[in-house]
Amino acid sequence: MPGRTHLALAVTLALGGAVVGSSAAEAAPGHIARPLDATLRDAAGKRVGVLRIEDEGPQSTRITVSVWGLPAGFHGFHVHSAGTCDARAVDPATGSPFTTAGGHLDLDTSGHHGGHSGDLPALLVGQNGTGRASFVTDRFRVAQLSDADGSAVVVHALPDNYGNIPTRYTHPADATGTTGADATTLKAGDTGNRIACGVLR
Repeated sequence: MPGRTHLALAVTLALGGAVVGSSAAEAAPGHIARPLDATLRDAAGKRVGVLRIEDEGPQSTRITVSVWGLPAGFHGFHVHSAGTCDARAVDPATGSPFTTAGGHLDLDTSGHHGGHSGDLPALLVGQNGTGRASFVTDRFRVAQLSDADGSAVVVHALPDNYGNIPTRYTHPADATGTTGADATTLKAGDTGNRIACGVLR
């Protein structure tokens, strides 16, 4: 069960949340849009966290998250490109749920993980299953998360290496001609299955 801190944050998010459209004015530099909130749920539908994303100043965006009931350790933590969290949509290759959330938000089509707009700092969960974080990014603004198909936030099972494979681990060219990080690393930093998802509203 979430503690008093979690409940207070949840109440704050519930009272302050609003959906914003993505008009040209809202996407303009310096425009302050209304915050977006998300409730994180695991594949069983259990509520395991709350999150808020809000513009802070003319160019920065703040993310504040509180989670509970998750495995201890570092977890990959990303904004994904579609605002749908359907746990029944499972990747047949990995068994990971929430495939409807799409890939990582990539506004400038950088292509590789670590450079995606939606790549966030890893989320550290303590031995008691709880974790909290607050940080600022300049990779996106609130209005850019509110396009036609929306956006979601996903917590992954494993730590994030941000696509970084030291040169000492470079391997001979594989079937695709790749000599460095493989496709899984370049896509999501070897973060494993998606264990929680929340639609930004």
